[in-house]
Amino acid sequence: MARRCRRQTASRRRAGHLELDVCRRVADKVRTLGMLRFLLRRLLLIPPVLVGLSLITFTVSRVVPGDPVKLAAGPQARPEQIVKLTQEFGLDRPLPEQYLRYMAGLIQGDWGYSISNRREVGKDLVTYFSATLELTIVSTLIGLAIGIPLALVSARWRDRWPDHTSRFISIGAVSVPVFWIAIMLQITLAQNLKLLPVSGRFNPRMEYPQVYTGLLLLDTLLAGDLAAFATALRYIIMPALCQSLLVIALVTRTLRGDMLDLMRKDFVMVARANGIHERLIWMRYLMKNALIATVSMLGFLIGYQLGGAVLIEHVLDWPGIGQYALKAALLLDFQPIMGATLFVGCVVVVVNLITDIVYRLIDPRIRAT
Repeated sequence: MARRCRRQTASRRRAGHLELDVCRRVADKVRTLGMLRFLLRRLLLIPPVLVGLSLITFTVSRVVPGDPVKLAAGPQARPEQIVKLTQEFGLDRPLPEQYLRYMAGLIQGDWGYSISNRREVGKDLVTYFSATLELTIVSTLIGLAIGIPLALVSARWRDRWPDHTSRFISIGAVSVPVFWIAIMLQITLAQNLKLLPVSGRFNPRMEYPQVYTGLLLLDTLLAGDLAAFATALRYIIMPALCQSLLVIALVTRTLRGDMLDLMRKDFVMVARANGIHERLIWMRYLMKNALIATVSMLGFLIGYQLGGAVLIEHVLDWPGIGQYALKAALLLDFQPIMGATLFVGCVVVVVNLITDIVYRLIDPRIRAT
């Protein structure tokens, strides 16, 4: 009788384990299908967004008064030269035909040619965007390295002098105009103290490093040229510091507020009541959960920075895509304006998609839907 009871108990346990495995497999399949549906919806939304962006940019660029052909030809150009340039770039055709021709070429990988410098827009976009991408990566790392410790200190010593200092830094970082900070850094660090170069991306007196990825810091390391790496690092410090101010401010304020909100949650109080060490509570329970919202915000910040911090790039003469688009706008050069807008739009859409995927992976509440 006892042996029969043991057999029945063992069979029930095996049945329970099988049911649990089946439930887990079903849940995994449901989550996978949910992720696939989410990706399909987001991918289907990308083409309409980019088409709408191209229509808005095309319309605005054509409404702006001025003749880009006359600006490119110069004040001494003869009327027949202006007519020839107009026909060469297809600006004599109706606007709908111009737009359709541009989109047809874009589908084939042809971003057009610049009227002002006669270079291919696609190659220029890759070159200038690599500078913006490098600046964005370095500034984001600096912002996280400063913003996360400031948020921890501010939340740990709430309403005390470390908290007041942290809030002063975070609020001041977004209150003061960034171009003024860039000018002050140029005067103090570059002109007076001679610690950093005034502007630019690399020393023009040195041989430019061989391009592997377009990121100078990485290219110099791949080439094994430590002197060139140190030079590129000195040139990027000042613009990266200026661009990291927004990251520092938003990361500090968001992470501090989330951590203070989590401190009142039941699971934190239970952890303290069970005698778990305070450092473990802060790093494992508070920090891990509070970073979920910060990750979502970082996607917005990175997309904003990749769009080109025009003021920083213009003041510090950083050859990024923001400065490229600004020069094209001043010259009424339609092809670079269209190309830069669509290129940045594609990058921002991809960054937001990656951010949403990461957010669903790290947040179990969204992952379960």
